[in-house]
Amino acid sequence: MLNNDYIKQRLTEKFGEQVTNFEEPFGMLTFEAPKEINLKVLQFLYDDEGLQFRFLTDLQAVHYPDNTGRELAVVYHLHNLQANVRIRFKVYTNISSPDVFSATALYAAANWMERETYDFFGVNFVGHPNLKRILNVDEMDYFPMRKEFPLEDQTRIDKDDDMFGRGKSY
Repeated sequence: MLNNDYIKQRLTEKFGEQVTNFEEPFGMLTFEAPKEINLKVLQFLYDDEGLQFRFLTDLQAVHYPDNTGRELAVVYHLHNLQANVRIRFKVYTNISSPDVFSATALYAAANWMERETYDFFGVNFVGHPNLKRILNVDEMDYFPMRKEFPLEDQTRIDKDDDMFGRGKSY
């Protein structure tokens, strides 16, 4: 039976101390590995007869601006359809060189997801067949989902906080 303990055991047998930070938020096994071996880990999860994580449910990034040297996390959500088990796999990269190997050769669904992640977070998926912006205009020189800008312009005078429930309490 496929369960979190078995998955963790198989990953540890194969990659040793390279796979770390095992957690189980809401019962979903979550772990990380160095970005240099992301394809090896994904290939192992795909090929191993006991694991068979052959469906890429989602791929996205998260920006942690205060996490120096590990500002961007690429997060893979994988699913074993036969056993109905899901896992989360993370790799971290430096924002100044956000290069992560593309998973498009293994998962066709990664094509669009990696393009979208590049478009919004600036992760450079090395080996992607057509890495370009798909939702934002080509002329954008920034990545809108990074936490590099304030959420609101505090100098605006044309807004009334009372209209948004942030004013006086009644």
